[in-house]
Amino acid sequence: QVQLVESGGGLVQPGGSLRLSCAASGLILDYYDIGWFRQAPGKEREGVSCITSKHEHTYYADSVKGRFTISRDNAKNTVYLQMNSLQPEDTAVYYCAVAGAIRATNWAISYEYDYWGQGTQVTVSS
Repeated sequence: QVQLVESGGGLVQPGGSLRLSCAASGLILDYYDIGWFRQAPGKEREGVSCITSKHEHTYYADSVKGRFTISRDNAKNTVYLQMNSLQPEDTAVYYCAVAGAIRATNWAISYEYDYWGQGTQVTVSS
């Protein structure tokens, strides 16, 4: 049974940092493309970042470029999202998701992903 478990969320002040983790069981992340999505109250789920299995290409939403970094540790079967310079508009529930080989143009499309974690809350507030 595939299970994705996010952790690392919490309350942080504007300008602060958090590192989210996505630990997988039931599959080997090395073989999959991994995405991070977020959903704020009253808003649609949006793609934040993606890292591919092949060549480890990375993709970012314009709103997080230069502030967020996605990485993977295949030995730990875990993917990370380092989030720096957090702003109130980053407040959302963050989800990791797994997909097979995904087209670069589709990385932010949620239905391209097959498995999802339960999410972790990130709140940026003073």
